[in-house]
Amino acid sequence: MASTPVPALPTFDNLGISPPTDIDPVKIAAEWLENLQTAVSPSPNGDVDVDKALDLFQPDAFWRDILSLTWDFRTFFGTAQIKSFLQDRIANPTIGEKTRLNNLKLETASVGKPDDDMTWIDALFTFSVGSWGAGDGVFRLVFSPEGVWKALTVYTNLQSLTEYPEKIGALRNQLPNHGKWAEQRRKEIEFEGAEPYVLIIGGGQSGLGLGARLKLLDVPTLIVDKYPRVGDQWRNRYEALCLHDPVWFDHMPYLPFPPNWPVWTPAQKLADWLESYAKIMELNVWTSSVVTSAEKDPSGSGGWIVNLTRTLPDGTESRRVLRPTHLVFATGLGSGSMVMPNLPKKEEFEGEVIHTLEYTTAKKYVGRKVIVVGAATSGHDVAHDLANHGTLYQRSPVYVMSTKNGTPTFLSMYVEDRLPTDIADRLGASFPIPFALLLNQRLVKKVATADKDLLDGLTKKGFKLTNGPDDAGCISLIYRRAGGFYFGYKLIIDGKIGLKSDSVIKEFTKTGLKFEDDSTLEADLVIFATGIGNPRDGYKKILGEELGSKVKKIWDLDSAGEVNGAWRDIGIENLWCIMGSLAMCRYHSRHLALQIKAVKEGLFTGRYSLDGN
Repeated sequence: MASTPVPALPTFDNLGISPPTDIDPVKIAAEWLENLQTAVSPSPNGDVDVDKALDLFQPDAFWRDILSLTWDFRTFFGTAQIKSFLQDRIANPTIGEKTRLNNLKLETASVGKPDDDMTWIDALFTFSVGSWGAGDGVFRLVFSPEGVWKALTVYTNLQSLTEYPEKIGALRNQLPNHGKWAEQRRKEIEFEGAEPYVLIIGGGQSGLGLGARLKLLDVPTLIVDKYPRVGDQWRNRYEALCLHDPVWFDHMPYLPFPPNWPVWTPAQKLADWLESYAKIMELNVWTSSVVTSAEKDPSGSGGWIVNLTRTLPDGTESRRVLRPTHLVFATGLGSGSMVMPNLPKKEEFEGEVIHTLEYTTAKKYVGRKVIVVGAATSGHDVAHDLANHGTLYQRSPVYVMSTKNGTPTFLSMYVEDRLPTDIADRLGASFPIPFALLLNQRLVKKVATADKDLLDGLTKKGFKLTNGPDDAGCISLIYRRAGGFYFGYKLIIDGKIGLKSDSVIKEFTKTGLKFEDDSTLEADLVIFATGIGNPRDGYKKILGEELGSKVKKIWDLDSAGEVNGAWRDIGIENLWCIMGSLAMCRYHSRHLALQIKAVKEGLFTGRYSLDGN
């Protein structure tokens, strides 16, 4: 049996080649795509020559598919896995036209040069799958020792359902509406005499983006949110909060930020934008609404029975039982729960103890001594707001980069006027996550060199640094922990934020904290920036322990390098999760909406994987 290939970057040394010259990317990509089309097309007797297709791939190639050929998020690595995948999905006569790749068309191709040690061809293409779906994708070709260009990565992505396109552009509503719109919207929002096909719990960026996708697919959807106003989950955070991603990375579906939007979005500004977004996109949202319980419909329909309490504008409470077919949790990574360490002698502390989720502004604590426990994103944000009044206690190492050097390096496709957002999203997703981690190892070193003064200054102050899991910096930390990184920390170097990292907290004292080395820090206020709970805990509160325990792991990466449960199957029929950054939710909201629409229209045929999961 052949050994399993080990991922490696396609450097000239690893490939055993000299840098290729005189590259005509369009001609090379067109020939490769034509050869793939021939290989995956059935012969007159109906057979597909999978081995002929494999000849087009590097031995350690990746094929990543989102929905189009697997109805799942799947990454196949190495020709052995790719062969099994193609045999099962392309060459399988029992499936027939349902997973047949057709109409492969090249859009554009260019030479990619991530650094001086690598050259490849980036090619964008479109395709159809069977007679029911349309997709887009990306493939990357590298020059092989045999003197031919072969695929390093292939990405196939379901973009739309052929018979059920989004109602945009020429398909928008073209009928005049004289004096009826307001009442129509009222009835639509209230679901008078009707049930939502989809109920989304959570009206933040993830719930709203998914709601917009479903609306334009003609799927009746209701979004419920516990806060009084759309956007309050951002509006009520600490006033110094800004998004840590630049504006080009953070657009919502269909409605990008205007061209005068600041690069770094203040939380309150984002809150107002989300509120406007819900109105402009005509989303059905109930605010001040709490889902108290949800259970599977005992009739066996696959749907849900959901109990909900809603506070109306006049202050009265309305209770309603809804029967959606699909239930979506858009409640965030921790479902709002706070992780607070149970330190001894807390009751003896004479000051105040809060979590960063309860922190609002430094204006409340002028003149008070503060200890912030936790040195990642929210911890440093709060310490920055409290500068000159507090000490940051670092519990574990943090990945640090500057926005000047790190952001344009790691988000190189999302910069001013470089690429349309949909193309940048597609290119970003086309890197299988295990391959992206390898690339980021090199980028981490590049950024560290540029940030040498910053990192050396932090080290001298005793700050504990890490390159994260896989030595891949923030991308690995985002996918595995959803935290553990920050951009900056200059105030620590300048001495405006105190730092303690040389001992573990032992207990509270009357006037602060005591550490294992018997040192102490005095404080009037201790703020815990210690994270949020497991998202599955929030599911159990609504679904109950028995049903909630069936929810699969949601975040972190599976063995193939895909996020475990967000945007895909989480273990219970017609139960879904959407979470992540604005960019993640913008892109993957389409995928979740397409899965729900496919179930509704009878197009969903079951998920495929090599391991049977």
